[in-house]
Amino acid sequence: MAEPNRPAPDTGPDLAAPLGRPPRVLVTGAGGPSGVCFLRALDGAAERYAADIDPLGAGLYLVPRAYRLLLPPGDDPAFARAALALCRRYDVDVLVPTVDAELVALARAADSFADAGVRVLVPDADGLETCLDKWRLAQACEGAVRVPVTRLLGPADAGADNGFDGGFPAIAKPRTGSGSRGVTLVEDAAGLARLPQDGSYLVQEMLPGTEYSVDVLTDGTGRVVAAVPRARDKTDSGIVVAGRVLHAPGLSALAEATVHTLGLRGVLNVQVREDRDGRPALLEVNPRPPGGLSLTVAAGVDMPRWAVAGLLGAELPDRIAHRETAVVRHWQDVVLHPRELGDMGDARETGTGAGGPR
Repeated sequence: MAEPNRPAPDTGPDLAAPLGRPPRVLVTGAGGPSGVCFLRALDGAAERYAADIDPLGAGLYLVPRAYRLLLPPGDDPAFARAALALCRRYDVDVLVPTVDAELVALARAADSFADAGVRVLVPDADGLETCLDKWRLAQACEGAVRVPVTRLLGPADAGADNGFDGGFPAIAKPRTGSGSRGVTLVEDAAGLARLPQDGSYLVQEMLPGTEYSVDVLTDGTGRVVAAVPRARDKTDSGIVVAGRVLHAPGLSALAEATVHTLGLRGVLNVQVREDRDGRPALLEVNPRPPGGLSLTVAAGVDMPRWAVAGLLGAELPDRIAHRETAVVRHWQDVVLHPRELGDMGDARETGTGAGGPR
């Protein structure tokens, strides 16, 4: 049976133009949905390298055997040094991290990568640290965009008052961490008192309305080139598996104002949810390519290719328009010879990549 008609994704810019050849792009977190999305978007436009901490990471097998690499975890003190060593070994032009734990270390090492001729798709360290701390994020954005009532639970010298006037039920969550880990529903003040009071948790007004994600692309100066809202119609483990890309100027404007307030740049994701009155409010900011980026590509905005082109010196358009579309995502198999998985296991033991030096 033929597939339903669907709009063809934008092919984006010619990535070979700035260098006179396809750029070498290393994508980390290749085992996760963000890494897989980015790698697929660059297929045929760049020489793709894939890295992960897990030798069975699915995205590793989207590239040839010699281009599959292993790295230590992003919170390992040796991570940035190991990533730089791989970039030098394989003459990488652009490094694209897709894991939260990797971002700050790479931003702090930006000068070392620049000295090696490597462009890194990562915002400045200060903006990253604000995004990755939900309490700092709420404080930074209050007054610039609608932010749910938020209080920190902990000592007064940490800025906490342990009261809450946002109403119950409310949502409590750790200050740091991604996804829904540690998020809990608080029914009343007694439930609030049972939470850790050490500054590691915050409580937030519950937003019962529809949740949206807005994918944002900026140029190197932080100018927003595209802000693409999408509804998260169905999720699996926090990742959208069915959704719609929308024309929603209010959501785009909220995301754009958030990015400008925080001074972010690159490919980012702003999560928004409607409050009890249907007003959109800021939930979180993911300062890296999101796992649902393929929906935005399908809607005509090839953020991965435009982001790489910008890092290589190409001038980005004033604005890239998107079209409304719907996407249903599914698993796709990569069939291999068993020896290929064994190669990556051997690489894990020796701390190397599966391929030899260039």
